[in-house]
Amino acid sequence: MVQDNPAGLPARRAALKLMDAVLRRGETLDTAQGSALKGVQNGADRALARAIAGEALRWLVDLDALIDSATRNRLADDAKPRAVLRLMLAQLLRLETPPHAVVATALPLLDGGPRRLAHGVFSTLSKRGVTLPEVPTLPDLALARWGELANEIAPGLAVPPPLDLTLRDPATTDEWAQRLGGTSLMPGHVRLARGTAVEKLEGFDEGAWWVQDLAASLPARFLGAGEGRFALDLCSAPGGKTLQLAAAGWRVTSLDMSEKRLERLRENLARTGLTADVIEADALLWRPKEPYDAVLLDAPCTATGTCRRHPDVLHRIGPRQIAEMAELQAALVERAAGWLKPGGRLVYATCSMEQAEGEEQAAAIALTPDPVTADELPAGIAPSPDGTVRTHPGMLAEQGGIDGFFIARFVAP
Repeated sequence: MVQDNPAGLPARRAALKLMDAVLRRGETLDTAQGSALKGVQNGADRALARAIAGEALRWLVDLDALIDSATRNRLADDAKPRAVLRLMLAQLLRLETPPHAVVATALPLLDGGPRRLAHGVFSTLSKRGVTLPEVPTLPDLALARWGELANEIAPGLAVPPPLDLTLRDPATTDEWAQRLGGTSLMPGHVRLARGTAVEKLEGFDEGAWWVQDLAASLPARFLGAGEGRFALDLCSAPGGKTLQLAAAGWRVTSLDMSEKRLERLRENLARTGLTADVIEADALLWRPKEPYDAVLLDAPCTATGTCRRHPDVLHRIGPRQIAEMAELQAALVERAAGWLKPGGRLVYATCSMEQAEGEEQAAAIALTPDPVTADELPAGIAPSPDGTVRTHPGMLAEQGGIDGFFIARFVAP
């Protein structure tokens, strides 16, 4: 007999709310957490809810195929029994939760016939000993947009990513890799196993490093040493690139329109002992007093390149969102390009896999291309023939992978 309020039920109820927010309302997992996790006080339960929802979204297409194989009449995509079964199978097949615990904590989410249906389907599948493929199947929308590249991307989505750190002083790379028990894929970078408690790591309190995906660290690297020159970091929060530029000797103006995200940047500046002029403003309305030696525009985007850590983007991003972001990016690029001194450098970047947000934007920039060279990149990643950079989650898979980014560098006349 199923208990109606077993231990662990709040985490499963929260996971169901997270899934609903993503698939029905198009919210991000991060945004949905505020309301979905309300009332879940235990930190472990909150993490579990996020893990269940994340794995269900990561493997959604394959989980649905298993569900459909065990039902006589196909359940509607938005049917609650399907949603609960997705969570049940994600726990069984990805989180290795014992079947009896899955049943005890999931079936109370349903009543009457739907409960019996979900129990029957789950029992059938678990008795069959079903498994998931080695690589997640991507949703049709992503397959259509990414084409042949989808086959290369998919292997990078099988597991959540490791933890990447960017070091304040790249000269200490070997030291910190040894002290933290990690590996390094290029100077100034250390990679640790996922699940690490960041605040408890050596070097956190002294500000020796900050969390930043390896791909996200590349755009600032392409501006080189600052030597006291002036750089503008547009759309800068939460601030990893501002920290990089400041550590590299740039005098940084860091601009973003989100006060909440800028607060995190200020905290990291204080922790690392680095400095920047932080401004809360809309880049489409703000104007600088003087031109800059360099402008870094990591533009707002659909963030589809972060799908290995944010699998919700696989299901909630479509043509409308891409077109809206591309329009905003074009407006930001036009402004940023006019804020450079003669000979100044612009780096344009997005954490998106979409051509409209990357290659097509770069092709329209009215500045001289400044090609990125192979020695500026981690081993195993090469620039495109035109000197731009395109990374994707399937790259460096044996070393833990990398986020998807597009990056291009230009010089003002």
